[in-house]
Amino acid sequence: MEHGRISPNPAAREPVSVPLRPALYARFGDLAELRHDYPLVLIDRAEGAPLLRPLSRIIDDTLQKVAPADLTGEALRQQVLRLEEDIRRKVMANEEGRLSDLWREAAAEMVEREGQAPFGEIDNNLETARKKLPLDGMVIGCDAATPGKVLGHAWSAKQAAKARRFRKIVDGLILRLSDILKSDHMKSDEAHDAGALASAMGATADGEIDFGVLSDVLHRARPEDRLPADRVARIEHALRVLKEQPFFAPGRASDRGPERRDPYSYSFDNCSDALDAYRDRLPDVLEFTKAVTVAELEVENKYRPELHDPIFERFETSDLSAEQIGLLPSALVCLRDGETLSAEIARSYEALACGLPITVLIQVDDLLGPTSPEPPQNSFGAGTARLAAMAMGLNNAFVLQTTAAHIHKMNDALERGMRYEGPALFCLYSGATPSMPEVAPYILSAAATESRAFPSFTYDPSAGDDWAARFDLAGNPQTDMDWPLHGFDYEDAEGQRVQEDQAFTFVDFAVCDRRYARFCHAIEHSEWSDEMLPVNVWLKLDATQQRLHTPYVSVVNPKGGLFRVGIDGKITEAARRCLDGWKRLLETGGINNSHAIRALADDRLRREDEARKTTPVEHAEPPAPANAELATAAVEAEVEAPAVDPVSDGSPWIETPRCTTCNECVQTNSALFAYNGDMQAYIADPDAGTYRQIVEAAEGCQVSIIHPGLPRNPDEPDLEELIERAAAFN
Repeated sequence: MEHGRISPNPAAREPVSVPLRPALYARFGDLAELRHDYPLVLIDRAEGAPLLRPLSRIIDDTLQKVAPADLTGEALRQQVLRLEEDIRRKVMANEEGRLSDLWREAAAEMVEREGQAPFGEIDNNLETARKKLPLDGMVIGCDAATPGKVLGHAWSAKQAAKARRFRKIVDGLILRLSDILKSDHMKSDEAHDAGALASAMGATADGEIDFGVLSDVLHRARPEDRLPADRVARIEHALRVLKEQPFFAPGRASDRGPERRDPYSYSFDNCSDALDAYRDRLPDVLEFTKAVTVAELEVENKYRPELHDPIFERFETSDLSAEQIGLLPSALVCLRDGETLSAEIARSYEALACGLPITVLIQVDDLLGPTSPEPPQNSFGAGTARLAAMAMGLNNAFVLQTTAAHIHKMNDALERGMRYEGPALFCLYSGATPSMPEVAPYILSAAATESRAFPSFTYDPSAGDDWAARFDLAGNPQTDMDWPLHGFDYEDAEGQRVQEDQAFTFVDFAVCDRRYARFCHAIEHSEWSDEMLPVNVWLKLDATQQRLHTPYVSVVNPKGGLFRVGIDGKITEAARRCLDGWKRLLETGGINNSHAIRALADDRLRREDEARKTTPVEHAEPPAPANAELATAAVEAEVEAPAVDPVSDGSPWIETPRCTTCNECVQTNSALFAYNGDMQAYIADPDAGTYRQIVEAAEGCQVSIIHPGLPRNPDEPDLEELIERAAAFN
C-alpha cells in the first residue's frame, strides 16, 4: 500500500468546519481499487465450510488452482484480478448477489469492454476460473446493514443444523411409534376382515380367492397378545404431538399431523416480544418434551405406568434439561442502538441473565453519541461501547464484541457463539455513523478497533473454568501498548521525506465526527512549538505537566495538506476514559494485571527484607575527627553537599526500583535494556540501540520511569523531533 503524499500546511488557520481526517487516513484512497476484506461472501453452509470469507481470499484460492505460478499464468491472473475489482465496485454500488451470478455479469461486461466476442480468450479464461470457485454464497458490502446480514446468516445456519438434528430424532421416533401401532393393528379384527384383506391383496377378477373364508382362517389363527389399551392411547397421543409440533417444518409430508400449525417464528426486533413468546410457547414446549420422552421410552419398551405416570403428571418448566431445550430453536433478537429504545436494550440483559436460549444482536452505529450530557431515549450514547463488557458479568452468556471490519477475523469465535447452547450476545459496530458520512464504514469500523474505542473480544463460558480460558483479546492490534503505533511518511515544506511513528488514538477517531469539530482548533504552522505534544504523549503527563503543554493530533485537509489540530478537554477526557476502559480489559485478559504486579512487588520486597535479615552487616566506625570543630564541619558538609547526579552527562537512565517487569522495553532491545537479579529493568548498554528506541520505550512505559537523556549519536536521523519527544520524560 502506497503512503499518501502529504505536506505541512503553512497557510492560514485551517477551518475545522471541513471534515477532519487523521493523518494516518491519508494512505487510504478509493477502496474499490484496494484489495481489502470486503466484499464479504456469506458462504453456503457445507461440511467444513466457514460461515464467511472475504472475496479477495476466495479469488486467491481460485487463482492457485487455475493460474500457473510462472509467466504463462500471468494473463489469467490479471484478468481475474480485474474481474474482482469489477465485482467490488458493483457491491460498493449496492449491487449485491450471489458470487457465481455476479461473476457471470462482471465477466460479460469485461468481455464487451475489451471488444472481444463471447467464448473468446477472456471469456473462456474467466469461465474456467469460475468453475474452480471453491465456495459460493451471497456477496455483501460493508454498510449499515452488514451486522444484521452477517448475524442473520450465522443464525440461519445454526437453525438449519438444529433442524437436521431435530428431524433426525423426531422423524425416527415417528417412524418407530408408527411401526409399533401398525404391528398391533395387524393383530386386530379390523386388519383381518374380508374387506381389509381384499384391499391389501387386491381382488382377483375371477374370484379365485374367497376373502371371507381367508378371514375366518386368519381370525382363528390370530394371536391374542394385543397391546394394552392405555399403551396404545399413550403412543397415539405422543405420535400426534410429534407430528403436530410447531417448532420445525416436518421432514416428510406423511409426518404432518391433521391439525399441524405453521412453525413458530423465532426472529424478533425487541426483547419484550421474545420473552412474551417464550412464555406463551411454554405449554407447547412441555407437551412436546413429554411426548419425546414418552416416545423414547415406548420404542425401547421401558415405559412403566406405575413409575412414569406420576412423573409426567408433575412435569413442569423447571424439569426441562439443557439437552431438551437445546433440541428446539433458539430466538434471535436484533436490536439497534439509536433506533431501539434504550429500555429494550437494557431488557436484553434480563433475557440473558435468565439463561434463556436466546441470541441477541446489538448493532451499534454511533460510538461517540451526542455532545450533550444526556443521551437520547433511543441510545446509550458513549456508553454503548461498554454494553458487551457489562454482559460478561452475567457469567453464563457467550459474549462477542467486534466491528464490521474485523468480523471475518472473528469467524471462529462467531461459530463458537452460534454453537453455544446458552444465551449469547453479539455487539457489532457497523461503522455507518451518520455524523461521519465522509469516512467509509469499513475504514471507520476498523478505526474504532484501532483506537481502542470499540475493542474486539470474546467471553466463552464453555471454554474453561477460569478467565484465562474464557476471555480472549486476540483480535486487537498491539495489545501490549496503550495505542497502536504506525509508520508515517510525509513530505515537509522543504520537499524532504520525513519518516516517523504515529499513534492512532481515540482522539484520531473522534475528530472525524462533525459534532466534535467545535472541540478542535486548527493550529497554524507558524504557531507550532515545543510546547505542543502528540495527544498520546500528553496523556501520560501528570496534571501539572499537562497544563504546560497543548495536546494535538495530525490531520490532513482534502488537498492532502498536513496540519495540527489542538484538542479541547471534552475530547481528551473521553480519550482518558477510553484508555482506562482498555486497560481494564487488558487486566481482564491477564495483561499488565495490577493484582499480579502488586503481588510481584510485594514478593520482591519480602525477599529483599529476608535477605537483609539473613546477611550479616559489618559496622565500621568512622575515624574520629581531630576536634569538635572538624566534626561539626564534617556533618554540615554531609548535609549541605548537593546530591551527585548519576546522569549529569546526559546518559539515559531508569528508575529501576519502580520497574513493574512489564517486558516492554526489554522486548524492544534486550542488549540496550536488561533485568537485574530482582527482574527490574536498567540500561545495560546505552550504545547498543538507537535514541529512537530509547524515546519510544519511554513513551510506551506504563509507569514513566525511563528517562532518555540526550542522544549519543549526533548523526542519528530525526534528532530534533526525538529530543522534543524526550523532553517530557527527562
